[in-house]
Amino acid sequence: MPDHSLTRLRITLTAFFALDGFVFAGWVVRIPAIKHQTGASAGDLGLALLGVSAGAVITMMLTGRLCRRFGSHPVTVVCGVLLSLSVVLPPLTDSVPVLGLVLLIFGAAYGGINVAMNSAAVDLVAALRRPVMPGFHAAFSLGGMVGAGLGGLVAGHLSPTRHLLGIAVIGLLVTAVAGRALLRQDVPAPPDGPRSDKSAAHPRVDGRTRGPVVVFGLIALCTAYGEGALADWGALHLEQDLDAHPGIAAAGFSCFALAMTIGRLSGTALLERLGRTRTLVAGGTTAALGMLLGSLAPSIWAALLGFAVTGLGLANIFPVAVERAGALAGANGVAVASTLGYGGMLLGPPAIGFMADWYSLPTALTSVAALAAVAALIGFATRRTAVG
Repeated sequence: MPDHSLTRLRITLTAFFALDGFVFAGWVVRIPAIKHQTGASAGDLGLALLGVSAGAVITMMLTGRLCRRFGSHPVTVVCGVLLSLSVVLPPLTDSVPVLGLVLLIFGAAYGGINVAMNSAAVDLVAALRRPVMPGFHAAFSLGGMVGAGLGGLVAGHLSPTRHLLGIAVIGLLVTAVAGRALLRQDVPAPPDGPRSDKSAAHPRVDGRTRGPVVVFGLIALCTAYGEGALADWGALHLEQDLDAHPGIAAAGFSCFALAMTIGRLSGTALLERLGRTRTLVAGGTTAALGMLLGSLAPSIWAALLGFAVTGLGLANIFPVAVERAGALAGANGVAVASTLGYGGMLLGPPAIGFMADWYSLPTALTSVAALAAVAALIGFATRRTAVG
């Protein structure tokens, strides 16, 4: 595939990653309003929100198979349509059980597009011979920041139904434009020549690749655990343990997310300079040190600095893990790594909650540092066989 075609494909996939983050953030900022609308208690809402996670995890493995059969480009477009349509459903509900069911549909679309577009990105990375995967994940982070910011601006003026309907319209328009471009482009051939058969075009998880793919999935899990934990517990730690003003406490996750976005934007240059192994080890070590500061620091500003350092450290670990799993085992490898990673995001918040009850919230948050260090150790221990 000519260089200009690869550039167009890179731009098109970047649009889908940004769309994914934008739509998901639009839903997240309206959770409080939908909680009030359905009359859900905190516990009931937590159970309903499991629908997003359950739908995503169930669909991820299925999407890997669909990508093998139909190709990652068509599956990405279909999932983009489903994601845009399904985000309208939550504000139309009036009970917790129905909310849980529609979130199962929304989660299925969210999980599907994540596997499909990451699979397409893995093929492009191989064709470009450049580690550009962090740039796609930076687009996801930027899309999320735009979606959250827009949601904050319109929350007092638009009902959740009108807001998310607008999100859906934007999503469908972006999918129509970017999807048309994506469907016109073939999967790029690997740099060593054209793909001559189906097995070469679609490597799979087998006895040779299963172990390394699971390793990368565990690395993704360690990263996503920290992201989920900080999203749900970071603000509470600042407000409860450090007496931060609610506005300052809310900025805690923003510091983390902004630092992660900056880290991903510089990820390609970092990977080209250091290589995957050093990037994983340095990132995990940085995140571990940052989270120790963030969880144990006696002052608000030191904790915010720790959250930002943690975001920089974790920024490129998940993209590297997913890219390597996909390079080894195609869409199924992406599905396995993504499922394990998403499992980490599911595991983080409740695990922190239990540990906070047993010990304290600052102590519980040090588990994020521990798992970041584990990711660094795994990356170093498997440097010869898996990371390269």
